[in-house]
Amino acid sequence: MSGSPCPFRGSMVALVTPFRDGSVDFETLGRIVEAQIAAGQTGLIPCGSTGESATLSHEEHTRVVAFVVERAAGRVPVIAGTGSTSTAEAIRLTRAAVAAGAAGALLITPDYNKPTQEGLYQHYRAVAEATRIPLIVYNIPGRTACTIETPTLARLAEIDRIVAVKESTGSLDRVMDAIAACGDRLAVLSGDDSLTLPMIAMGATGAISAVANVIPREMALLTDAALAGRWDEARRTLFHVLPLIRACFLETNPIPVKAAMAMLGYGRDELRLPLTSMTAPARERLRAELRALGLEVRGAAA
Repeated sequence: MSGSPCPFRGSMVALVTPFRDGSVDFETLGRIVEAQIAAGQTGLIPCGSTGESATLSHEEHTRVVAFVVERAAGRVPVIAGTGSTSTAEAIRLTRAAVAAGAAGALLITPDYNKPTQEGLYQHYRAVAEATRIPLIVYNIPGRTACTIETPTLARLAEIDRIVAVKESTGSLDRVMDAIAACGDRLAVLSGDDSLTLPMIAMGATGAISAVANVIPREMALLTDAALAGRWDEARRTLFHVLPLIRACFLETNPIPVKAAMAMLGYGRDELRLPLTSMTAPARERLRAELRALGLEVRGAAA
């Protein structure tokens, strides 16, 4: 088998999951979906790590994916987060995403059990063989204590349906190695907002962005300019938004992003334990950076 071309490109948002009184706030989620599409995001990713998938019940997970697919109504692809510590569970979640009409799936490496490189290969291969939509593997060792090494990525690139890797290692060396090893067989997508520009300069074809929840138009402009080779425009956009990007990672994602969304009027600043609300000093810096970009920061929800 050989890898298939990646149908996903540009700036794609890793959606937050808004909550109200402990339940998913679908009204606010619908408004977020509409705002993201209007601002030029080329894909929607519900139920990833930014969407607090680890604390969603199986029923909530399925409902959120189906809701986003329905609300997007084919205007942009929906790529469901379907990763799990268990391969069988990842298959179940991916099949549910297929049934809901998702265009693809994003699968984080299994956390906690720390599989070997052979185990990682067999995990992704099993999901690919059990489903029929394009899959993006997600390399984020800071969350999973497990890294997909470059030779394993090269093997995964040969599997039909595995079309891309979301690289969130924070290492440009690893990105270069992945692009050199996999060529056109496996697209590389930025999973680190501040590194999107240099990654595209090296050959990445897009980004899956957490900060796009907060500044979707700017992240779309940055990514589009870089992909078109308009480097001066891309650099200006990056340096314009870089202080906010950094503020959005002062604490564990999505704590600051959800705080910023509440400040901008998108629901409540509500998370599920073990995540807790942003600390006061970090919150004030975040608020200042939002205002510095000319964004309207609201009162009570902020």
